Amino acid sequence: MIGYATIGVSDMARAKAFYESLLGAMEARILLDMGRICFIGQSMKAPMLAVCTPYDEQPSAPGNGNMVAFQPGSKEGVDTLYHKAIELGATDDGEPGQRIPDQFYGAYIRDPDGNKVAFFHFG
Repeated sequence: MIGYATIGVSDMARAKAFYESLLGAMEARILLDMGRICFIGQSMKAPMLAVCTPYDEQPSAPGNGNMVAFQPGSKEGVDTLYHKAIELGATDDGEPGQRIPDQFYGAYIRDPDGNKVAFFHFG
């Protein structure tokens, strides 16, 4: 049902490098680059992440309560993406761990622009 989620960034080159490297572990890549907006994913027919400079040409700012969440398929995948994000310059916003016993395992980071990103596994 979700086609793509968009987050605003201040530096397109940095954002594209960060997300393409981070999400490459899930076989994602840049699918469409239109200059001020870029779509990253596995296929144009699957959900994607779009990074863009704001259309109104005002500075980008992370939204309070906004978050993009990625599901890598395992707890180990959550750990891997979290640590990769930190290596790529993200900041910790919640280390990997069990949030709801036997149900939800997650980790949270802030990308270089301050956008909140989660990695999670159910079960």
